[in-house]
Amino acid sequence: MNASLVAAFGMALAFAMTNGLHDSADAIATLVATRAARPATAVRLAAAGSVIGPLVVGKAVADTVASIVTVPTHQLIFVLGAGLTGAVAWSILTWTRGYPASSGHALLGGLVGAAVAQGGMHRVNWGGFRGLRPDGVLGTMAVLALAPLVGFAAGFVADRLARRAVRRATDRVRGPVRALQWLMTGALAFTHGANDTQKAVGAVTVILFAGREIHTRSAPGWVVLACSVAFTAGTALGGWPVVRTIGRRIVRLRPIDSLASQTASTAVLLAASIVGAPVSTTQVVASSVVGVGAGHGRWRHVHWPIVRTMLLAWLVTIPVTAALAAVALFPWRWFA
Repeated sequence: MNASLVAAFGMALAFAMTNGLHDSADAIATLVATRAARPATAVRLAAAGSVIGPLVVGKAVADTVASIVTVPTHQLIFVLGAGLTGAVAWSILTWTRGYPASSGHALLGGLVGAAVAQGGMHRVNWGGFRGLRPDGVLGTMAVLALAPLVGFAAGFVADRLARRAVRRATDRVRGPVRALQWLMTGALAFTHGANDTQKAVGAVTVILFAGREIHTRSAPGWVVLACSVAFTAGTALGGWPVVRTIGRRIVRLRPIDSLASQTASTAVLLAASIVGAPVSTTQVVASSVVGVGAGHGRWRHVHWPIVRTMLLAWLVTIPVTAALAAVALFPWRWFA
């Protein structure tokens, strides 16, 4: 491997790690907020689910990510390196501020910004949909826009169903609810890893193909494993600023609320992973928490300034990371 290839490969793993660091909070936030588990134990559970998910679920999300950039093969390494640099920079910045920003938005913006800066608008696959599967930028943006709406609706419905199921229950139901919280945290971490790790897998596969280290754009098993390990390393570090935002600052959650949010988020992420939609785990989980708050008529208890801040972060992520990637393209081009 030449130096630029190694650097781009390392940046892809850095993206996987910051993704895990940033988004690990999504899987464990409600479990920790309701005191159903200690933080260290919750992180270990999330790490285990995150490493298994991408190894079990297919590579549909990776294929979608790999199709976004259409620059010539000899330009792919430094274009992807710059795009990933923009995404990593934004992920670190928002993590330090405790904002549950979207790594999916960050990667999309970074790739588009670097490709356009390198060769113009025609170097991006704008795409749309192939059946149910998103293709290119427009398809990915469509599912990213729909994700919070679906997450909200799923959280709303799940909360209504959960509360109806336990409305006549006694205190003896607390134990089973807590056990189900653990189960759904593991399931949420599994689907989180299946969707988010595949974004890094898609980028690494294109980088290795451009460097002629592999001969097809099909990810080898060791690439999936390497990205899983990097993602899990980030998960193991924990994203406590984001945990506090999702678990405590949006709406006060009770154990049954946590269970409803986890169940709704898991269902949405699993469906997205199967059809190849690189959605934002952060968006799905945060919007499901808002949906849970609305599900039992607690609109006034939702901390709307926090929700507005998250929405603003999601809206500005793509243009900001596109600009960061365009700036990063110059040193990457020189380095390559």
